[in-house]
Amino acid sequence: MDDYTVNLIGYHVEAVDGGIGTVDAVSDEIGEGYLVIDTGPWIFGHRVMLPASVVTQVDASQRKVFVDRTKEEISNAPDFIMIDNPPAPPNPDRFPYGIP
Repeated sequence: MDDYTVNLIGYHVEAVDGGIGTVDAVSDEIGEGYLVIDTGPWIFGHRVMLPASVVTQVDASQRKVFVDRTKEEISNAPDFIMIDNPPAPPNPDRFPYGIP
């Protein structure tokens, strides 16, 4: 880990109109990075995915991530659902795209 890497898990998330939850997971894939935000009791434990591109600032001293979205926009973001057993990949011998 270099001096510029910060583990954001557990950081508080600040929307443009106030706090919305905490960072629950982070993907740092180039071009596809995202944050999973646990909104906690604000909208009944809703977990949503936000693209990393919405992050405007990270304040490591206060453990906060600032995003350029409103609470309403975040609450309407796609749900993040962890799949314990992902579906099998499509069978390439079937048409179209593995659908019988």
